Amino acid sequence: MKGTDPALLPDADDIRRAADLLRAGELVGMPTETVYGLAADALNVDAVGKIFSAKGRPADHPLIVHLPDAAHLTRWARAIPKEAIALANAFWPGPLTLILKREEGVPDAVTGGQDTVGLRVPDHPVALALLRAFDSGIAAPSANRFGRISPTTAAHVREELGDKVALVLDGGPCQVGIESTILDLSRGTPVILRPGAISADDIARVIGRRPATRTAHAEEGAAAAESNQPRVSGSLAAHYAPRTPLQLIPAARLVEEAATLAGEGSRVAVLARTCPDPRDARLIWRNAPADPAGFAHELYASLRELDACGADFIVVEALPETPDWQAIADRLGRAAVGSGDGEAAPDEHDET
Repeated sequence: MKGTDPALLPDADDIRRAADLLRAGELVGMPTETVYGLAADALNVDAVGKIFSAKGRPADHPLIVHLPDAAHLTRWARAIPKEAIALANAFWPGPLTLILKREEGVPDAVTGGQDTVGLRVPDHPVALALLRAFDSGIAAPSANRFGRISPTTAAHVREELGDKVALVLDGGPCQVGIESTILDLSRGTPVILRPGAISADDIARVIGRRPATRTAHAEEGAAAAESNQPRVSGSLAAHYAPRTPLQLIPAARLVEEAATLAGEGSRVAVLARTCPDPRDARLIWRNAPADPAGFAHELYASLRELDACGADFIVVEALPETPDWQAIADRLGRAAVGSGDGEAAPDEHDET
C-alpha cells in the first residue's frame, strides 16, 4: 500500500494487543486499503455476533473473511478453481474478494447459512500485520452503523461506534476508499457481484475470459436467490447513505439546481467534480478530484463532512457513464436512494 508513513502506524505492541483482543472475542477497528473494518475472529460465533450487534445489522447476512495470505485459502474454501488461484496470485494483497465454496467448519454466522464464503487478503500493512499475528481468518465488515457511510479513517470508526469497539488501530486514511470488487467463482461462470477497483478488464486479463455482471433482476431480495447467485454486499438499492437527502445532478445543471434549492431557503452542500465554485455564499461547496482513483479515495470522507455540516440537501455532480467510474457511480447511486431518512438503510451487508 502506498502513501502510509510507517513511522505513524501502530507498533508491534499495538498489533499484539489487537490480536489478543481478537482471541478474547472482542471487536477491533482494522484499517484496510478499501475502508476500515470491524474485525472479529471469524471462527468465534459469539465474537461474530458482536459485529451484528454493534452495527445493528441483520444476523443472517454474510461477512467477508480476511486472510493473512493466499496459503490460507484451503482452510476456508474447497473445490477451489484454478482461476481463483490465478486471481489471488495477481491481485492479493488487494481489493478483490473471491466467493468460493466454503470449507467444512466455516460458521454459518459468517456465511449467512450459504454454501459459499467471501475471502480476500487486504493490502494494508497494519491489516496484514494483525492477520499474521492472529494467524487465522478475520471477519471484518465496514466499521459503521448498518447501511450508512463507510469509514475511511480511524476517527470515523470512533465517532460512529464508540465503546462498542475495544480498540481501533489507526492506519491513516484508506488508500482506495471504496469497498472491494466481489467476484463469484462458486457457480462455474465468473460473475462480478459488486464493482470495485479491480475491473472486469483486469480480471479478464488474468483468467482469459470476461466475467459477467450481476443481472438486473438479481438486484433485489429474493430475485438474487432465483438467479442462483450468492447473497453479497451492495445487492439492494439503498446503502452507503448519508442522513441528509442526496441528489445526483448532471454537471450542466449543477449550479442552477443548487442555486434553486438555496433560493427556496434550503441549506445546500455541493460535491462537484468538474464545475468550478460559483462563489455563492448560500452554497457549501466542495470540489472532489476529477480522476476516478482520487474521487474514490475521498468519496466517503467528503460525504461524511457534508452530512455533518447542517445542510438540508447534498447535491453531487453526476459521474461519467464509463467503465472507470462504474464502481464509484454504484456507491453514489445507492447512497442517493438510501439518503435522507435519518435511519440506517437496509442492505445485504457492508464489507471491506
